[in-house]
Amino acid sequence: HSLKYFYTASSEVPNFPEFVVVGMVDGAQMVHYDSNSQRMVPKQDWMNKAAETLPQYWESQTGNCKGQQQTFKANIDIVNQRFNQSGGVHTFQLMYGCELGDDGITRGDFQLGYDGADFLSLDKSTLTWTAANQKAVITKLKWDATGAEANFQKNYLENTCIEWLKKYVNYGKDTLER
Repeated sequence: HSLKYFYTASSEVPNFPEFVVVGMVDGAQMVHYDSNSQRMVPKQDWMNKAAETLPQYWESQTGNCKGQQQTFKANIDIVNQRFNQSGGVHTFQLMYGCELGDDGITRGDFQLGYDGADFLSLDKSTLTWTAANQKAVITKLKWDATGAEANFQKNYLENTCIEWLKKYVNYGKDTLER
């Protein structure tokens, strides 16, 4: 089973929200958030079970997304400055998630992209960041300096993400295990 999230922040893209989050379990979209609606919403009926077991689920998820929206907007501005780019169409993307194999083996990924190209990725074994190009080196060095972000993401991918994956698979077992 797998749990993946895709975040896309964009600037000056006509008829497209500035920020979009899509969550997927086993390749099926389960949640959606965008800066136009400002709400995290279920995309599978079985996701309503999350609110039954955790009454604040949707409010909490919406709050998280609103916070990420602000962070990603700032990140686009920072990267644009770093790359000496002014206006125009730009995207900043994050893809992260975890997998739980039938054998109990877990995997996790955390990757950032800018304007459709790889930017940074987490190496969980060394707890360092891999810069995909010279422009990403500044961020890599900042994040490697404390190790806090790498440790946080590793813990999330190996623990929190797997816990949520198990919950979501349980909620949607009738649909997902067909």
